[in-house]
Amino acid sequence: MKNAVLDYGFDDYLSPFSWRYASEEMRGVFSERARRLAWRRIWVALARAQSKAGLVSKQELADIESRAKQIDIARSLAIEEETHHDIVAEVKCFAEQCRVGGGKIHLGATSMDVVDNADALAVKQALGITRERLFALLACFKKKIDYYAGVPCIGFTHLQPAEPTTLGYRFAFYAQDFLSDFNEVDYWLEHYKGKGFKGANGTAAGYVALLAGTKMKFPEFEKLVLDELGLQAFEVTTQTAPRKQDYGVLCALASTAQSLHKFAFDVRFLQTPGYGEWGEPFGKKQVGSSAMPFKRNPIVCEKICSLARFVSALPQVAWGNAALSGLERTLDDSANKRLIMPEAFLATDEILVSGFKVLDGLVVDSKAVSRNLEKYGEFAATEQLLMALVKRGANRQEMHEILREHSLRAWTAAQNGEANPLRAMLAGDKRIAKFLKPSEVQRVMDARTHVGDAPQRARDFSKLLGQKLVEAKKKA
Repeated sequence: MKNAVLDYGFDDYLSPFSWRYASEEMRGVFSERARRLAWRRIWVALARAQSKAGLVSKQELADIESRAKQIDIARSLAIEEETHHDIVAEVKCFAEQCRVGGGKIHLGATSMDVVDNADALAVKQALGITRERLFALLACFKKKIDYYAGVPCIGFTHLQPAEPTTLGYRFAFYAQDFLSDFNEVDYWLEHYKGKGFKGANGTAAGYVALLAGTKMKFPEFEKLVLDELGLQAFEVTTQTAPRKQDYGVLCALASTAQSLHKFAFDVRFLQTPGYGEWGEPFGKKQVGSSAMPFKRNPIVCEKICSLARFVSALPQVAWGNAALSGLERTLDDSANKRLIMPEAFLATDEILVSGFKVLDGLVVDSKAVSRNLEKYGEFAATEQLLMALVKRGANRQEMHEILREHSLRAWTAAQNGEANPLRAMLAGDKRIAKFLKPSEVQRVMDARTHVGDAPQRARDFSKLLGQKLVEAKKKA
């Protein structure tokens, strides 16, 4: 939380995204000032192309260019009180500032030629920031995978102790999901498009008529404007760009949020006192509870899960915007689009930044990891023992029942706080001794060796991830 929050008035509602959540960088992308600057940037690009076509004089263009950054939101909002149209209000405000060229601003354009392309510029900028966050997170995961690839730990299925795995393999599982998310964000960063400049119904009729008698055809004109803005455009639009792409972008953000939720939820689980293997960073002066001074609540991970749940709900709204826009367009997408696109990015930004801090500063209690592996690992090692017995000629079904009976008795003892007696019980069973010596049983029951090829696969994935990150860095 930054001191800038004091610049706000506290008598009206403030969105948490205005000051509590997300980075200043991401908030800046969706600020009202940035939005209006983007509108004016588009009007300047239009005027420049029209000047080349002979429709705007050099003097008019120079005037428009010189006033483009003189945003006056208060004046524009005052005009909007009368017009009830934000684009018209900004055009009038801009035109008031341009005594020479003001009459040529927005020439041939419709509102969505400005709004959709400006929104596309913002979305691409926001995708770029999101990509950077995911890149940093993946690089951090790679370090964790490399360091912990061969460190055995007890695995959990159904939130119950199961077969051992390795910490590095678990980290690789998370990273694999985030790599998929990175690829999705990368795709949309490259393929997200603006509307282009096709007028009121997407037919470009107004621009074609405007350019009649000049030496410039519409395709050349549109390309000039798009190249200056650094945008690609759809070949076919209505009054708006297809809303389907917003659904795709929000799905990519929701997928990223899902991956973050999974990671944060697991940290919360492993931070519980019963296991105590992991913990999110906890500041020296951090307070866990106003009532219970001893508390070390996983509040960052809980925040991640909370905001991730919010992001997951937003694609449904975008789905409706795409599906329910009648014919060439209806306006029922406009109001919610002002909310869902910025807030999806702002929430995702907050949880990506938070997720990186949790991962980078993750507390791994090696003693607790070893203790839990020692306590529960022998139960999982019974699978390894079962296979060894069958290889020596034992009946699989008979041995399974013997192991089950011993395991249940040993589990009860372990839950009562006693040392796990399972290994000794199995080594002393005469039915097992027919096939394996007690010393062999003891060796096979070492759960630390029962991790399959998880260490190698974790290292292999880390190598693949490293290659992807190098490629991604070059592409950036």
